Amino acid sequence: MKGFDDKYKDFPDYILKITKQIWEGKDVNSISKFYSKDIPVRSPFGVTYGNKPVIDATFATLKEFPNRQLLGEEVIWNGNDEEGYHSSHRILSKGTHLGDGFYGKPTKKNIYYRVIADCACKNNQVYDEWIVRDQGAMVRQLGYTPKEFAKLLIEKEGGETKAKKVFDLSSDMKSEYTPFNFKKDSIGEKYSQILKNIFLEDYKFTNYARAASIFWPGNKIGHGREEISKFWNSIKNALKNINFSVEHVGWLEEEGKNSKVSIRWFLNGLHANNTNEYEQATNKNIFIMGINHAEIVDGNIIREWVLFDEVAIWKQLLMK
Repeated sequence: MKGFDDKYKDFPDYILKITKQIWEGKDVNSISKFYSKDIPVRSPFGVTYGNKPVIDATFATLKEFPNRQLLGEEVIWNGNDEEGYHSSHRILSKGTHLGDGFYGKPTKKNIYYRVIADCACKNNQVYDEWIVRDQGAMVRQLGYTPKEFAKLLIEKEGGETKAKKVFDLSSDMKSEYTPFNFKKDSIGEKYSQILKNIFLEDYKFTNYARAASIFWPGNKIGHGREEISKFWNSIKNALKNINFSVEHVGWLEEEGKNSKVSIRWFLNGLHANNTNEYEQATNKNIFIMGINHAEIVDGNIIREWVLFDEVAIWKQLLMK
């Protein structure tokens, strides 16, 4: 690969190895080599600029979870030497809560949760990143509900009127990165259309294989169309005037393997309906940033990983 160290055999190897070196190798300062000086990093909680905040956040997380492992489940990637590369890296993260920090006093509990990071890379560096963590899974395993933890965050940040705003449509999205175009009738277009169809009234989930599985925030797992529709409807039923948009598509088609797609998406709508998941309607506008991975066989989804941050949703519901 042009501009990358020779020790990486291909782009997925680069992504997997730098992740392991930084976290499990405890080589946190190598972030200044692997992340560009002014990189924008966007998460459901906002935007940071530069590699220093990434270094600081990594040290802070390792203080709380010193034995953290990042198990790379999948790298869905596109790119070439001329335009650069893009990866959507799905990670199963494991660790023990042994240090004081963002998640409170150490509980000594073992937790696991998924993360998906979308990275644009050139010349041995990540220069643009979007990241979503299953923070709902994290806090539940540490003894909180997402609502309870969102309340704690709001209190720490000065209360309902002063707490930091989450990422939304008004946040800075400027980037040097230009997405790769997928072809008409490709798996990228197919999965984009399926996600858009979910938010139509009459969608029947027939594009999911009968034995499909879904991995949902909170470490929840569903099998079959009925459970998959239940999970998606838990969002759909809470909101009205929903606007769903596909923001980025990545895809991977390798001979002898299932087709894979990654999609980063935005959803906003009015919290106008009472539901078990999101309780009494607040009539507040809610914004969700999500990243999905899917495996597709013969045009049907057989496995789907959906990631968004439930704590970020509850923070919006509770703030004034």
